[in-house]
Formats: sequence, structure tokens, C-alpha cells
Amino acid sequence: MRSEQAEEKRRIRSFVRREGRLTPAQARALETLLPRYGLPDEGLLDLPALFGRVAPVTLEIGFGSGDALASMAAAAPDENFIGIEVHRPGVGRLLQRLAAEGLENVRVSTRDAVEVLEHQIPDASLDRVLVYFPDPWPKKRHHKRRLIQPPFVTLLARKMKPGGLLHLATDWMPYAEWMQEVLAAAPEFVPVPPGGCVPRPPWRPETRFERRGQRLGHPVCDLLYRRRGA
Repeated sequence: MRSEQAEEKRRIRSFVRREGRLTPAQARALETLLPRYGLPDEGLLDLPALFGRVAPVTLEIGFGSGDALASMAAAAPDENFIGIEVHRPGVGRLLQRLAAEGLENVRVSTRDAVEVLEHQIPDASLDRVLVYFPDPWPKKRHHKRRLIQPPFVTLLARKMKPGGLLHLATDWMPYAEWMQEVLAAAPEFVPVPPGGCVPRPPWRPETRFERRGQRLGHPVCDLLYRRRGA
């Protein structure tokens, strides 16, 4: 146990908890709705039991305010969605929307995505993994904090079904190049199609971070990878 705790302390996280202003409505949503929509705090998940059905499962890591996640869930009621976000105002906002629109095909976690993947997501259980506009950590000394790293990609591969889709998006081209280099060295994934950035797929809603980047003149890069396997 001590070695596990020491390893957890040593692990470099890809995020910093910038809490921001939590509105009273968001605080109420966290208190009253998180027990309804939230994942258990620990233990391996039984996904069919969690959602009450067998259906394709999409995981979005770092959903921000949750607008894209809620829109995708509303557009695909026959699919199941899990969202992970550590910043509570965004979680509260998503919970409000889920309740207001009666979306029952979404479950939420406020824990570190690596912890959730390692300890709660069963192997070969995810049909899609979405990572939209993660923090690019642009300074060279901070590159070690970037989420897309070889060990993380290996972990994703273990949790995804053969043929599953990994969808990355960023408005920071040096990070897009970094992602392509990491995935090119990952034998578990193949780009679809080959050749780098693709236009925004129809299933991905435009995000707030994306619009902000576009106002700043940043090009947007979507990257798609298929999990190898039968």
C-alpha cells in the first residue's frame, strides 16, 4: 500500500485544479444530482449494470463545461457516455443540463482520468475515447504534463475494444504534432485516414475552447485512430 501511495505522489498530473467560481446552482447540482449521475468512487465498473443496458460506450476525458458531451448524448440516445472532469463548475453545469433535458445515458466522474481508467474501467470495454482540446502545456518544461504520453496511450489501448475509435482534437499545432508522434510509436493504433489532421467529424460539436482558439487565429486539428485488433 505504501508503495502505491508513493507512486501516486510521484506521478505527474496533466491538470491543475483551478476551481473557479462555483455558482449556487452548480453547487446544488453537485450535491443533489451527482449521486444520480456520478460513477462510484471506487471499484471495477459493471457497465451494463451501471446503465441498465448493453450499448456502445463512449468515454470523454476532460469535458469542460459538458456542452459537447450533452449534445452527443442527446444525439445518440441508444449509446452510453461517460464523462470525466476534475473542475467542479463544469461538472455542475453538465449535471444541470442532464437533469433539464432528461438525459439518462450519461455518467460522470470527478476523479483523475488515469485513476478511473486504471482502477474502474474494465479492459476492452470502450468503443470510443474522446479527448477534445486538452491543456497543451505549451512551455517546454511543462511538456511532461501533457495528457497524451506513451504510457497513457498504452493504457487507453488496454481499455478500448479492438476496432474502437480514439478521437483527439486541439487548436495548438505543436501539440497536434506531439500527439501524432506519440500515436505513431503506438503499435496498438492506426490513423484513419492516414495523413494527419482531418476536418471536424459530424459527431463532434464545436466547443467553447475551439471557438476561443478560432478567434485567436488558431487552426483546429482533429486526429482519428483505430484500435488495432480483430
